[in-house]
Amino acid sequence: MSIGLHHVEIWVEDAERAAAEWTWILGRLGWTADGAWPGGFSWRAGGVYLSFTEAPRQRGSHDRRREGLNHLAFRAGSPHDVDRIVAEAPAHGWTPLYAERYPHAGGPDHHAGWLENGSGFKVEIVADAPDEGVRG
Repeated sequence: MSIGLHHVEIWVEDAERAAAEWTWILGRLGWTADGAWPGGFSWRAGGVYLSFTEAPRQRGSHDRRREGLNHLAFRAGSPHDVDRIVAEAPAHGWTPLYAERYPHAGGPDHHAGWLENGSGFKVEIVADAPDEGVRG
């Protein structure tokens, strides 16, 4: 039996708007565009893919503070890599969160940045811990 995530499907209100925001961040993090269709698209990294599909019966916008998905956390390499992504994010539709505690909002040994897009989806951009092997 294989263990791990196979995919995550995220319902969005507008696939075109979602693609504009998610394409930048997923590409920046090393994910690969995997497919597109009317009303949706997907990106892949390793054996996992993310699918973004227009919700068939949209009932309000995403609210990460309610039951359901709060955020997705992505590995981003070195602390410097995280810093660059967080600095570039506003130009691509992502708003930094917890700026007053950046980069240690998750604790003194956790270097990460949190971003939110215009639809209310939050991502955490995490630096590798020193013992995980930092990419340059």
